[in-house]
Amino acid sequence: MAIDKRVASCAAAMEGVRDGAVVFVSGFGGAGFANKLLVALREHGAKELTLVVNSATHRASLTHELIANGQVRKVIASAGRGREPGLSVFEQLLKDGRIEFECVPQGTFAERIRAGGAGIPAFFTPVAYGTDLAKGKEVRTINGRDCVLEHAISGDLALLRADIADRFGNLVFRHAQMNFGPAMATAAKLAVAEVRTTQDEPITPERVQLSGVFVDRVVAVGA
Repeated sequence: MAIDKRVASCAAAMEGVRDGAVVFVSGFGGAGFANKLLVALREHGAKELTLVVNSATHRASLTHELIANGQVRKVIASAGRGREPGLSVFEQLLKDGRIEFECVPQGTFAERIRAGGAGIPAFFTPVAYGTDLAKGKEVRTINGRDCVLEHAISGDLALLRADIADRFGNLVFRHAQMNFGPAMATAAKLAVAEVRTTQDEPITPERVQLSGVFVDRVVAVGA
């Protein structure tokens, strides 16, 4: 049977997602947000989710709809404060003690995800040593530098945005869409990509930016 990872809709792409899932959401600086898939996840209704996303409140991302819909228990992110003068839904829930937040320095955030995909359980980094972010964590002096033990992040679902996919799941990203997506795909049990368009013929190897080996489902959503 020929490989074909294309699914008919974003709703179909959410099949099998369970309550309590750890969900990676790609996106940085307005690029690479899988907003159609986020809407599908909201409509799917899975609850008690942990979102792993660079920013908890970015105005171009629809992660806030999941949060406002009461589906999110915890957010792991490198930024929690939005640009708006008032509190975002996430910030208000955090203030009220109704949602958990794990703040991670952005480089450590990226490396924890990469480690999850590479099968590395934990690593030491000098980042955040001596700050509140390192409280309660193991510290070891390596080559004269005090380093903090950080654990890898792996998850159940990764939601990515790319430009083109072929039926094998190979992806081409457009400009900055790539950001956290490839690392998140390697660290998740199920990786789903929404793309502008899909094609039957394989993408030529020199153009592939994320191998279909790491992608389970693709869905065409247009521009």
